[in-house]
Amino acid sequence: MAVILDVQDINVYYGAIHAVKGISFQVEEGEIVTLIGANGAGKTTTLQTVSGLLRSRTGSITFMGNNISTVPASKLVSHGLAQVPEGRRIFLQMTVEENLEMGAFTQPAGSVAPHLERVYTQFPRLKERRKQVAGTLSGGEQQMLAMGRALMSDPKLLMLDEPSMGLAPILVEQIFDIIRALNKAGSTILLVEQNAQMALSVAHRGYVLETGRVTLTGLGSELLADEAVKKAYLGS
Repeated sequence: MAVILDVQDINVYYGAIHAVKGISFQVEEGEIVTLIGANGAGKTTTLQTVSGLLRSRTGSITFMGNNISTVPASKLVSHGLAQVPEGRRIFLQMTVEENLEMGAFTQPAGSVAPHLERVYTQFPRLKERRKQVAGTLSGGEQQMLAMGRALMSDPKLLMLDEPSMGLAPILVEQIFDIIRALNKAGSTILLVEQNAQMALSVAHRGYVLETGRVTLTGLGSELLADEAVKKAYLGS
């Protein structure tokens, strides 16, 4: 498979704090790749650097063969990159359908209806709630809406930042079932997740981050079976 995201030697600082230290990783077309690690390991910082919200002092970020290291975040959606942010960040006062339509702002007008139909097929609950104000949805439904909104831009790479955060265990299962289904339907996914057990169970490959560095990489199944990973992240 072709490599669609190639991150090489990124170093990111918050003032004097060196948050991401020489991280490199790749995502191939059709994969789910996960970045796991404890709070403060650098997972979200890495994702925000790929998204253009933060800048690396070194290295390169290549997406679909183009160096996007200096492309403004606002332009990356039209390049085929979409991020579902931590905390969902939906438009609470707008309806479900209005939120979804906002996700298609880079798309030609004629493609909005087909994209909507595809999202409603993947998220039947959103179709049922399409006229409902987004702020009245449950946490799980809001996460579905944030994912659906990102899919409206027809991304080549969908980036998910802590999609299980704040959700009840039964809803976490549901969200990860959706992630599997989206991947099966053709979405390439980069997943940042603190729930290492769930993330590694859906991911083709994973990278373990500790204090801003990649300390371990392998197939999802290999990392799930790794004694060090079990001890540090899986509670066993």
